[in-house]
Amino acid sequence: MMRVILVAAIVLLAGCSSMREKYVQYETVAPEQFPTLTATGYAPLASQPGKTQAERVLMAMQASKIAAYRELAEQVYGQHLQGSSSVGDWAMKSDTVKASVSGVIRGAKVIASYPAGEHYVTELELDFATVWQLYQQQNRPQEIRSVTYF
Repeated sequence: MMRVILVAAIVLLAGCSSMREKYVQYETVAPEQFPTLTATGYAPLASQPGKTQAERVLMAMQASKIAAYRELAEQVYGQHLQGSSSVGDWAMKSDTVKASVSGVIRGAKVIASYPAGEHYVTELELDFATVWQLYQQQNRPQEIRSVTYF
């Protein structure tokens, strides 16, 4: 009887040992490669609002920069497409496609901004090494470096 109680006690204690508390230490790991994306935005000079040519150039500069950022966001996050078609009397009545993009772009650099004929052009570059460094400052993705049980 004493042996049965002793064996039962050993089994219970052995089962409890796996429920120890632990301390997990993490280590941040960088990717092996960082891609670099480029984007170009265009804006017509003539259709910009403004009383003078200088004002229209400034507005076109801003519009082309926004267009370039939109292109970068499309490359990073993709583009949401929504379409619909309607048919009546065996003929196409309407066909629409809507596109949108949403996201935050951090770390992009303006490579060039210049007039080209009747348009203004802005070229951007997004180096993901810079994006990764900015992300590390805010969120620290980590992997397990060691586990200590006590």
